[in-house]
Amino acid sequence: MSEYTVNKGIGRSPEFKGLKSQYLFIFAGGLLALFVVFVIMYMAGIDQWVCIGFGTVCASALVWVTFRLNAKYGEWGLMKLRALRRHPRYIINRRSFFRLFFPNHQKRRNV
Repeated sequence: MSEYTVNKGIGRSPEFKGLKSQYLFIFAGGLLALFVVFVIMYMAGIDQWVCIGFGTVCASALVWVTFRLNAKYGEWGLMKLRALRRHPRYIINRRSFFRLFFPNHQKRRNV
């Protein structure tokens, strides 16, 4: 029986066959979703070989894309990429020129 190490130490992210943290969950979730689609197709009466071909092609594409993303972006890359999309490209400042240099300056009122 084979033994697979899933975690290599305390405080380190989970790793399995080179896939790290979020890619591991994407891979497992994708395979689970693919299996559900395969079962639904088979139960709907689609030919067995069409289901097997679809499952094989989609599973191999999922493996290739997941390992490619892992190699390209690294452990935290997808979260950094998602965070980059949420940041503004530039900041608009609508304060007057005078208030940029003297922010606490207020007009005095005669009371």
